[in-house]
Amino acid sequence: MNPTQVHSFSFPTSIRFGSGAIKELPDYLKSQGIHHPLLVTDQVVSQLDFFSTISDQLLKNGLGVQVFKEMEKNPIKSDVLKGREMYNAFGCDAIVGIGGGVPLDVARAVALSIHHTRDLFDYDDLIGGDKYVTEPIPLFVTVPTTAGTGSEVGRSAIIAEDVTKKKRILFSPSLMAKMVFADPELTMNLPPFVTAATGMDALTHLMEAYLAKNWNPMCSGIAMEGMRLIGGAIVKATQNPDLESRSAMLMASMMGAVAFQKGLGVVHSLAHPLSSLLDTHHGLANAVNLPYGMAFNYEGFETKFDEMAWCLGVNKGSELIDFLFQLNEELALPSSLREIDVKEEHLEPLSALAFDDFCHPNNPKPVSKEDFLNMYKKAF
Repeated sequence: MNPTQVHSFSFPTSIRFGSGAIKELPDYLKSQGIHHPLLVTDQVVSQLDFFSTISDQLLKNGLGVQVFKEMEKNPIKSDVLKGREMYNAFGCDAIVGIGGGVPLDVARAVALSIHHTRDLFDYDDLIGGDKYVTEPIPLFVTVPTTAGTGSEVGRSAIIAEDVTKKKRILFSPSLMAKMVFADPELTMNLPPFVTAATGMDALTHLMEAYLAKNWNPMCSGIAMEGMRLIGGAIVKATQNPDLESRSAMLMASMMGAVAFQKGLGVVHSLAHPLSSLLDTHHGLANAVNLPYGMAFNYEGFETKFDEMAWCLGVNKGSELIDFLFQLNEELALPSSLREIDVKEEHLEPLSALAFDDFCHPNNPKPVSKEDFLNMYKKAF
């Protein structure tokens, strides 16, 4: 810590958390003068009973409802443009993102696009595009239905180019939801795989944020508590869920998204290319790579690993890597790239993409392209 240096800290928006919180959505929208919200979700969520209930309750309260659900598993620019077109065509006046990370990212990007008329990727934060985010954002509300990305409390959206699949980051504090309705009941019927994969995504956020080299003790403290919650809940939530375990996972997911303001690291840089090149589920990609990325980071950071081990109920940091392998096994998740259809010929292009990724500069130790290739080989 350098007490002579001035630091900036920024934490999330208003959150209504708890069983039944979603019932407050119609009254909240009406209190904001909203008449015709655009509900942004995906094909799967749009067919679930709770989504129909949400839509019906909005209609019963005199609100017009338009649903946008056309999006890829890993969202692309054209998804966002289609959502904007629907928003404008039907005279919508608010955006409600409902679902996991994909629909929430698309919803946030649609919200950005309504009053910002430059090409969408002119707003890419990695090229300084946040300086163009100057216009008002329509009322933006999020409703998470998985416990993984924490996108509901975020201020960025990751959207890929249609052809190259290169990921772009749209970022601005003004893209944060004005209200989050985090109702654990909406996550109760998630299938075991989705629960496990998204839960490991949240755990990866927390562990990488804790290790990230940026200095942010608030985020570090939140990361530790989030790890503690996941350590006590992820197996129960996956195998025999109840409201308590689902609540712990949903809260830990949001905490992960807050904590990684501090930065992420090598695991996300290993995972992102799997999604862009092979369309791998992001949470699954993180789960597979987490033990290998943590093994790479262990030497020189033993004390931090001891602290993470304590949070997760493990005796000491030197046992943490084995714990992660065992956790994947207990959750019926793979721990090798072969098990998710990665071929040996993919390793070189994956390594190049990983080295170009935007996450590893915040890793606690530097990572070369050769390091990435070695980690992929070990994971293979």
